[in-house]
Amino acid sequence: MCIDIVVADDDPGFRDMAARLLVSRGLRVVAEAGDGASALAAVRAHRPCGLLLDLHLPDVDGISVARQLTDEGDRPRVVLTSTDKLYLPREELVSAGIEAFVTKDMLFDADLPGLFARSAH
Repeated sequence: MCIDIVVADDDPGFRDMAARLLVSRGLRVVAEAGDGASALAAVRAHRPCGLLLDLHLPDVDGISVARQLTDEGDRPRVVLTSTDKLYLPREELVSAGIEAFVTKDMLFDADLPGLFARSAH
């Protein structure tokens, strides 16, 4: 099982908490990013199996980041997060290459290894 994850969120406190949570679940955080451009660069540089991606980044939204990665081919499994509930149709998330959406307050209870487990595409 691939365990390398990139965490992308503009809040350094959340990135730190999420990284510690991922590590406690047996995953390895290989990079952190504070905006969409840095997230794209980190994914390209580290080729992780997963990307924990904030919906609201300062330069571009998380859905646009996920779409760009999907267009590039070999993409990580993307788990989108936000403090807000998301009211987008599941089909829109899937077409953007997003595997799951988890609100930040539910991240602790989420099956993070299961969400990032690589499946056959």
